[in-house]
Amino acid sequence: MKAARALLGIDQKELARLSGVSLPTIQRMEASDGIVRAVVDSLEKVANAINDSGVELIVEGARSEGTGRGVRLIDRRPPRRPPLDV
Repeated sequence: MKAARALLGIDQKELARLSGVSLPTIQRMEASDGIVRAVVDSLEKVANAINDSGVELIVEGARSEGTGRGVRLIDRRPPRRPPLDV
């Protein structure tokens, strides 16, 4: 969550606002060591807010250039079209 906030340039208060969960909930989630302990609904709200803001959460085992978990900016540019043969 900290890495996602850093990519977005927002603080915990802004993430709480965007996700609709309380600031103390965000603080508890970020203070977790390893597995985040929270209500599933709150986790979904935070994950959706991060994704909607343009950062993808990469879960362990997901296709990525590296290994493990992490975050990356979502490429929202339209796909490039191949050149037309004339």
